[in-house]
Amino acid sequence: MRSAVVLAEGARGLTSPNPPVGCVVLDAAGRRVGAGATQPPGGPHAEVVALADAGERARGGTAVVTLEPCAHHGRTPPCADALIAAGVARVVYAVSDPNPVASGGARTLRGAGVVVEGGLLEDEVSKGPLRAWLHAVRHGRPHVTWKYAATFDGRVAAADGTSRWISSAVSRAEVHELRRRVDAIVVGTGTVLTDNPALTARANDGTPEPRQPLRVVVGHADLPDTAKVLDDSAGTLLARTHDPVEVLAALHARGIVDVLLEGGPTLAGAFTAAGLVDRVLLYLAPALLGAGPGALGASGVSTITEAHRLTVEEVTMSGPDVRVSAVPVRD
Repeated sequence: MRSAVVLAEGARGLTSPNPPVGCVVLDAAGRRVGAGATQPPGGPHAEVVALADAGERARGGTAVVTLEPCAHHGRTPPCADALIAAGVARVVYAVSDPNPVASGGARTLRGAGVVVEGGLLEDEVSKGPLRAWLHAVRHGRPHVTWKYAATFDGRVAAADGTSRWISSAVSRAEVHELRRRVDAIVVGTGTVLTDNPALTARANDGTPEPRQPLRVVVGHADLPDTAKVLDDSAGTLLARTHDPVEVLAALHARGIVDVLLEGGPTLAGAFTAAGLVDRVLLYLAPALLGAGPGALGASGVSTITEAHRLTVEEVTMSGPDVRVSAVPVRD
């Protein structure tokens, strides 16, 4: 199953609005004979790719997959039917499919005499490659990760407005990898006018990655022709609104599942106040500024009892920086 998780991670960012799924096929003797991940929309799902890799060796074997095999006819036939046709004797999956349109694969498989087991590494998969997709299915909007870098005293820029570079080269490389895997990056017009970021995913040598996320600029201000987000290297959406709900609704209509919020304090405050930040990813740099803007603008808090509380998921090092992943505490 952990091999299947690695395959799913490799597909993350390439499959939306479909889930990034990994599958490993074992033969009747338990030997690994096939593997695959979900292909871009319109292409085969992970199970079909893995079964094609295994061929006849899948008969009487086991399919290990990160998501319950689908049971519906979409752009591709049901994966449950493909597993039955291949003669697989056992299917082990991590997460049950919450999509009412596609769910029911386990029931179909059992009806055909296939042994089915669910829940293996469910928490790991749910918080890993399927986190954003599961959220989008359950809530009807994209999953939002607010990413920012700050000094130990909570500043995101110096008093003169300079912010390059607060975080280390290691952290910046991690962020470019994160950008490569998300569907969209969201900033405000203020960030574009102040910093003129390209908002592209780049390799360590500075060259653009083959796959780029959609760049989304929120606000009513006009952008100059020199704005890097307007070049042709990646798609750009100008969202003429200040309402985060409207922004996410427009992205959901486009099939966007995974969003990275990289805007400044004002935009972060608006998304936080609306309860639309689903994960906070902080790169904490060992530096002190003493003055300068903080990370979060007005977020609907006037007293300590109204604070937006978080649960820390993970704390790790990123070069000299401390990387913290946390999720909101919600009723």
